[in-house]
Amino acid sequence: KAAFINFISDEEWKSIEPVSSWFGPSSLLMSSMSALFKLSMWIRHGHGYLTENLGIPVWGSYAVFGLATLFLGMVLGLVSELPGALVLP
Repeated sequence: KAAFINFISDEEWKSIEPVSSWFGPSSLLMSSMSALFKLSMWIRHGHGYLTENLGIPVWGSYAVFGLATLFLGMVLGLVSELPGALVLP
């Protein structure tokens, strides 16, 4: 706490270069990292729910998330190819 107060009162912050906009809190990179972190926390809570509340073994939870990943990949692949399939030759 004292080091932070000295940092502000001695104006040491003026000698520090600002963070580039690419790494700023509102940048696309940091927003994406935040979304990935939130997704990982959701997966962690989902795993806990499946194993602790429903009594599914750990390998069963891994199987559920693995199958969900495969299914989501198939759906996203189909959706990404759908506009190309609708174009007449």
